[in-house]
Amino acid sequence: MLHTERLLLRPVRPEDEADLWRIYGDPATNTFNPAGPLRDRQQAHDVLQAWLQGWQDDGFGRWAIARQAHPDKPIGFGGLSVHLQDERRMNNLGYRFETAAWGQGYATEFACFTVGYGFTALALSTIEARVRKHHQASIKVLEKAGLRYISEIQDVANAAPSQLYALSRAAWLARPE
Repeated sequence: MLHTERLLLRPVRPEDEADLWRIYGDPATNTFNPAGPLRDRQQAHDVLQAWLQGWQDDGFGRWAIARQAHPDKPIGFGGLSVHLQDERRMNNLGYRFETAAWGQGYATEFACFTVGYGFTALALSTIEARVRKHHQASIKVLEKAGLRYISEIQDVANAAPSQLYALSRAAWLARPE
């Protein structure tokens, strides 16, 4: 189990399905997601199975995120995962928190930790994130974690393009402390 100042992070496990459904099935947490919330518990199961497979295939993936004071109650999910975009491998930073956790700096704390983890523990060369153009809160989180706007990217069929943000390991190492 990993931790930040206030958060505990552990790899997802099958028992997380109900919390995944609770958070990803909530329309409020999907305001900027063109696919919308998960449709049903089966879709939550399928997403969780894909995340578990990601850990097997890549050696890293999504974590369940909990407050240290309440380690058994996930408030979100996030991490680094491999995403193929136009046949190019991306080390994608992603996160989603329940609405009760919004506005408390958890996403920034998580993203900053995860970027450092990706470059130090995993020795990734680049970390990228896709974000919807109007999702200003998430854009601010990515920028605080050091990622910078690169370009628009067509990552969702029949939807407006997303914005691609990225940070190289070299730029992260060269940042002022």
